[in-house]
Amino acid sequence: MTTLPEPEVTIAGGIPIHRQIREQIRAHILAGRFRPGEQLPTVRTVAVELAVNPQAVERAYAALEREGFVSTIDGSGAIAVMPVASANSARLNRLCSRFLSSAQKQGFTRDDLIGALAKLAD
Repeated sequence: MTTLPEPEVTIAGGIPIHRQIREQIRAHILAGRFRPGEQLPTVRTVAVELAVNPQAVERAYAALEREGFVSTIDGSGAIAVMPVASANSARLNRLCSRFLSSAQKQGFTRDDLIGALAKLAD
């Protein structure tokens, strides 16, 4: 059995470090690279690997917990969680993406699709 590598988090300039970490981990959870119930890397591990202040990682994890993407248990660290609204949103995004791709292959433009959907929604 092959084990998948952990999702990578990278740091770039221009955006606060804690926000970059939060956004990337949230994206990994939504994409299923961190599955609900899966243990996230410890604050210390992330801080060491990214060579950042552990407080930036703690701040990112705290924000993710407030948003419902992470659950922290004393002594157990952070665990990935998929908020119900986010799970539905992610499912809808995948459905829309498949629809858009299929329609574009058949020659329809983005504006064609938006117009048709608007008419159907009325």
